[in-house]
Amino acid sequence: MTSSTERRATSSAQAELRADVERLAAIERPSASAGERDAAERIAERMRDAGLDARVDEERVHPTFWWPIGLLNAAAVAAAALPSRRARRALALAAAAGLIDDVDQRRRLVRALLTKRTSWNVWGEHGDPGAETTIVVVAHHDAAHGGAVYDTRAIEAFAARWPGLFDRIERWPPVMWGVVIGPLLAAAGRRRAGALVSLGAIAAMADIARSPVSPGANDNASSVAALLQLATRRFEGVRVILLSTGSEESNADGMWAWMERHAARFPRESTVFVALETLGSGNLVVAEGEGFLVAHRFDAELKDRATRAAASRDIPVLRGLKNAFMSDASVPLRKGYPTMLLGAIDEHKLPANYHKPWDTADRIDYGCVERAVDVLDTLIRDLAR
Repeated sequence: MTSSTERRATSSAQAELRADVERLAAIERPSASAGERDAAERIAERMRDAGLDARVDEERVHPTFWWPIGLLNAAAVAAAALPSRRARRALALAAAAGLIDDVDQRRRLVRALLTKRTSWNVWGEHGDPGAETTIVVVAHHDAAHGGAVYDTRAIEAFAARWPGLFDRIERWPPVMWGVVIGPLLAAAGRRRAGALVSLGAIAAMADIARSPVSPGANDNASSVAALLQLATRRFEGVRVILLSTGSEESNADGMWAWMERHAARFPRESTVFVALETLGSGNLVVAEGEGFLVAHRFDAELKDRATRAAASRDIPVLRGLKNAFMSDASVPLRKGYPTMLLGAIDEHKLPANYHKPWDTADRIDYGCVERAVDVLDTLIRDLAR
């Protein structure tokens, strides 16, 4: 039975989580914007209040994911119109390669050629600076544009119509397959079909670009609030980096910039990364892997340790599911670090209110966020041992 003291502590922790979410959700903060900077400065202030030496890095990034995808699909449409089969195939394959390079977190060559804006990462060191093991806990404070592509009604109808099949699903079909199919069809000689699919991808990207920015309470102010709760804990025997990135919604450009600036200080053999996403969705998940096109698997030992940490606190976590989207976890994973994603999903195996106008602070499951903090606290102390 939960004591009155424990209930009061729980109520206090959830009140603090809610206050942090409300402060961030009140700011319109698309990637690399004045609002993103405001959010970063507020997070840094909260970290300093907790005793951390918080730093804010300014980085130059490309602030969208729709321009690279739109431009490369436009190249595929142009390829489909070329009379020369050889030229058509070469241009369409180049467009497909550029898309895979960008959305699968490879070299991202096309993105590097596009216009840049300033983005802000905020981070603080915690725990024991001389410890052998370092854990980097990552959330992001920018918020996403909406768009028709994020409409989940078809998935909800599928779950209601075929519940048995729904229960067996480990990963929803990645929506980013749709942006690569057009160029591949054009390269295969299906010119009309390729052009139509690529035009559809361009229309979807334009719709996202013109859609309002979500309040981003669940995605991802809930995770930043969890990060700030960790800043108030005390850890020994492990070095803890608490990092909130900007421009995650522009294909993790903020995380890429942070890694390029700081990764040399963190050896792969003694550093692990834990990314946090949509922690207010109700059901905690230790994801098996993630990726827009294919699911790249997270570190098995780290996932198991997190699962054991949850079990030691009698906190249920789901396993066996793969993230069809992308998070900041993709960047250290690609760079060879032991990495995992701690997230949460709703009853449809989706992040709740994902990129929706109603992703507001009053729709967050703060009990779920608090449980995530407890899992992270236990995992960090386990790594210290």
